[in-house]
Amino acid sequence: MSEKISLNAARNLIIHGQALGSDSKSPLEVLKRLGYVQIDTISVVERAHHHVFWSRCSSYSPSDLDDLISSRKAFEYWSHAAAYLPMKDYRYSLYRKNSFKKRESDWFPREPKVMKYVYDRIKTEGPLQSRDFKTSKSTNAGWWDWKPTKKALERLFMEGALEVSSRKGFQKVYDLTERVIPSKVNKNAPTDSEYAKYLIRRTLDHHILATPKEMAYLQSGEIKKLVERQVGNLVENGNLLKIEVKGIKEHQYIQKKNFNIVPSKRKHVHILSPFDNLVIQRKKLLSLFDFDYQIECYVPEAKRKYGYFCLPILVDQEFVARVDCKADRMSGELLIQSFHWEKKEFKNKYKDRVFKKFLEFAAFNSCELNSSRW
Repeated sequence: MSEKISLNAARNLIIHGQALGSDSKSPLEVLKRLGYVQIDTISVVERAHHHVFWSRCSSYSPSDLDDLISSRKAFEYWSHAAAYLPMKDYRYSLYRKNSFKKRESDWFPREPKVMKYVYDRIKTEGPLQSRDFKTSKSTNAGWWDWKPTKKALERLFMEGALEVSSRKGFQKVYDLTERVIPSKVNKNAPTDSEYAKYLIRRTLDHHILATPKEMAYLQSGEIKKLVERQVGNLVENGNLLKIEVKGIKEHQYIQKKNFNIVPSKRKHVHILSPFDNLVIQRKKLLSLFDFDYQIECYVPEAKRKYGYFCLPILVDQEFVARVDCKADRMSGELLIQSFHWEKKEFKNKYKDRVFKKFLEFAAFNSCELNSSRW
């Protein structure tokens, strides 16, 4: 048996789960609601992690994220990519860390002597950056140059021996895990079963509706199978409900406690990051929102259709447009380089609301809006 809901109802539930239906009170609330916020280096506009927080918390400032890290309410590690995560979920990061210890990596090969050298220096000297390990003629730092030591730092970070204690100019500052993670935090590694249940719970807490494939996104084959089995068990014991969304072939699942959620009816406009949690799973985006999206910064310039760093625009329940814009720090202007409405009728219907949001987005980027191409 499965419950049936409309496509609009499904969209409303997902938007509610993603904290996009109303303005959140704090960045910590946003992080807990989302489960993770992806870190990205591209700075055509404000970096993705700051953009994601701002989309849900209009009073957000980049310094707020520094406060979350320094107060140890958040930590850095890997989700589907490099991310900030709530400290309450720290123990679940140990699953990947312990797995990483058991395997080699083309990116971060195991070099025991280099790793010991790096670890011992941090233990003795305190927090260090990769540039602190560069060899110079004026030092006796050893025979390792900065490239092997940088790889060793990342290897120790991925294994859990080091944590990122802060960032300076977006560069990681590493320290011993026991000096970064508070002693009261649960450090018991989850079992396979606990980790699978965590993936299910995290996905359904933050997306409300999802398929088993989405719950195990980018996980190993064994974990995918375990997630599927656990979903079946949770349906049998009544904790999960199977959902049939009108017009969608694949069944979705929802936690029973969330089935009667009444999403906010507040109207909203969001200019989203390409790395926003709502859009990162492209198949889900196409299936439930009929929005075929690709970030084109990784596409050869001649093959780009919408622009280098094209941002999706969500109005209420629909993705109505996409824009390629750039924060020109020299001129202090937010430049609209190209703009594309998904349907002709959207322009007259939403133009004023979207323009107002662009004024806010420009201010967030410490720019004035250059609307000459609007």
